Amino acid sequence: MRHNGLHDTPRHYSLMELNRMVRITLEDNLCDQYWLEAEIAQIGENRGHCYLDLIEKAEGYNTPVARAQAKCWRNVWGSVKPYFEHTTGQTLRAGMKVLVLVHPDFHEAYGFSWIIDDIDPRFTLGDMAKRRQEIIRQLKTEGVFDLNRELPLPLFTQRIAVISSRTAAGYGDFCRQLEENARGFRFSTTLFDALMQGEGVEVSIIAALDRINAKIEEYDCVVIIRGGGATSDMAGFDSLQLAENVANFPLPIITGIGHDRDECILDMVSHTRVKTPTAAAAFLIDNLNRVADRIDNAAERVLNYVQHRMDIEKTRLNRVSERIPILFSLVKSKQENKLERLNQVMLHNVSRRLDRHNADLKALSMRIAPALAGLIDRRRHALDLLEHRSKALDPTLLLQRGYSITTLNGHALRSPSEIKHGDILTTRLAEGTVTSVVEKLSKYNKQNNK
Repeated sequence: MRHNGLHDTPRHYSLMELNRMVRITLEDNLCDQYWLEAEIAQIGENRGHCYLDLIEKAEGYNTPVARAQAKCWRNVWGSVKPYFEHTTGQTLRAGMKVLVLVHPDFHEAYGFSWIIDDIDPRFTLGDMAKRRQEIIRQLKTEGVFDLNRELPLPLFTQRIAVISSRTAAGYGDFCRQLEENARGFRFSTTLFDALMQGEGVEVSIIAALDRINAKIEEYDCVVIIRGGGATSDMAGFDSLQLAENVANFPLPIITGIGHDRDECILDMVSHTRVKTPTAAAAFLIDNLNRVADRIDNAAERVLNYVQHRMDIEKTRLNRVSERIPILFSLVKSKQENKLERLNQVMLHNVSRRLDRHNADLKALSMRIAPALAGLIDRRRHALDLLEHRSKALDPTLLLQRGYSITTLNGHALRSPSEIKHGDILTTRLAEGTVTSVVEKLSKYNKQNNK
């Protein structure tokens, strides 16, 4: 510092001295406990102690306007933590608003921090309820809160898409319950593995829903089950984004995430909420039981109706059968009289026609006899002529006159062009046959034989 142009040497303090002065000032002025309302920005545990970063955000903004460190020592944290989780059903996590009882602490080596002596879970419950109501209000404003519940559950709901952890005991219980149903119904389950606790629940379940939606025609409904686990891990199911995906999903969604105290947002927007995975399986089995009972009842009603109609028709037939002999006797008499009259008329007509035809036949026979005799004479003369011609053309006569007939394979030969070297020929003479082999061929020259 400079005073009147002169250089004065100021007093020097060590960091330890200044920090001690701050500690003493705080102890003199801030010696009481205070209820502090803040949001957890970060939380971690080490050696049984809990360390938190607390922030306060401006109203309507996401920017912190205040920040401080807080600690909860092991002797306090060991009782505060389980009580908070039991009361709220939630674990302390980043983003949660809390009301903590604190007192200030300043250490020369480690600086300032708030020491937590207690946590009021009722404040957090109120904040959670407020946030939940805000999500519900937004879903109703969007008109999607009841969408999934309004979807009809298929009568034969047997193709199940399951969102759960592969290693969860609840998933095995669910499948075993379906397989061992008393009526032997067949179910087909497909697992879509997802995180069911911790911070990644929301993103993991939404990703599983997207995979199911890609082949949605293969499934009848979706079951989201959580095989036990801490109630404190339920925060991921109170998510606006998850609720919107479930509410808008085109298949009925059944939830059985293993908690009994309060409904989470996921339960509220789902088609059906049950307590446990085995209860979800029982719901699906009961649905098929109801369908099977309806079918059985319908079949029984149809059978009874058919039996009733058969009894009515049987009674009608009995009444008709009693009347048939009388009716048949009357009809028979009428038909017999009618037939007798028709028979007499037919016999009279036939007799008259036969008389006319006999007269016509006698007249025809008188005219046909002379004409037939002349026709027979002409035909006999023609046959005689044919006989003389056939004898003249008989090959035997030609053979007896010195001619011969040469054949190849049973066919008479007319020209050398029809045969070739090596062919076997048969020559028929008047008094026998000659077999020869062709060794030489020569063409017949008409001019040389003139």
